[in-house]
Parts: sequence; C-alpha cells; structure tokens
Amino acid sequence: MNKKSVLFSVATFLALGVTLSSCLDDENPTVTSTITQLSATLTGAGEKPNPVPSTATGTFTGKLNTVSRVLSYTVTYQGLNPTGGHLHKIVNADGTGPVDIPFPSLTSPIIATTAPLRQTQVDSLLAGQYYANLHTAAYRGGEIRGEVRKK
Repeated sequence: MNKKSVLFSVATFLALGVTLSSCLDDENPTVTSTITQLSATLTGAGEKPNPVPSTATGTFTGKLNTVSRVLSYTVTYQGLNPTGGHLHKIVNADGTGPVDIPFPSLTSPIIATTAPLRQTQVDSLLAGQYYANLHTAAYRGGEIRGEVRKK
C-alpha cells in the first residue's frame, strides 16, 4: 500500500466515525415510544346517534403496543348490568359502527389483553376511530359509550 492509500483509508474511517457518532445525539432522540396510552369516559350522553338518559358511568383505559400490535385494557363501570360490551370501529357518518373487539367478560373491572391486532386496527385506534360501548336490556344499542382517544 502506498501512503496515499493509507491516508485515504484513515480519512474515510475518521469521516465515518464522526458521521456515526453524530447520530447518537441524546438531546434530540428520534426513537419514539412503542406504547400509546388510550382512554375514554363512558356515559349515556355519549351514545350515538341518540344519547340516552342513563346515570351509569364508566371508563376505558388502555395501552397499545404499536410494535407487537397488542392492546391491554381495563373497563370499569357502575350503575348498570351489561348484557354486552365491545370496542366498535366507527365507519358511519353518524359516529357508529360494528363490533370489532368484544370484551371477554362483563364483570367490572374488565381486564383484558388482545391477540395481535391487524395493522389496520392499530392505525384506526391511533386515529380515534373506535369507541367503547356497554349494552343493557333497557338500551340494546348501548347504554354508555365513550370514544377511545390517545391520552
């Protein structure tokens, strides 16, 4: 190897080292969290398309892992005896939609973890296109509801 080749190699390694070390800037991290916090407050007034005069209330709190696509959540409620409970995907202009993720139980607190969701479900959750709904015999379309949003 001649001197020019050695100098060129050393210069190349130095430039590469400076470039790579500049990517490790702790003041400007580019890595974002893989966990997104979600929540909803469930009320009769939140029912769509027609609010109901229920005094029951509830909450939905969730953690969505955007890498594993797993949703872990807790639903609590008081003042009603549900006959059904689900996450619905909003697909209609009136803010309603079909059941997409059924709750595995109806006893408060409902604590659950989903199997990996489809990427389209993750995207829709992050976009605020889901709502939690608890149905009763008196209000078959839903007694309390809350739109799931990022915290």
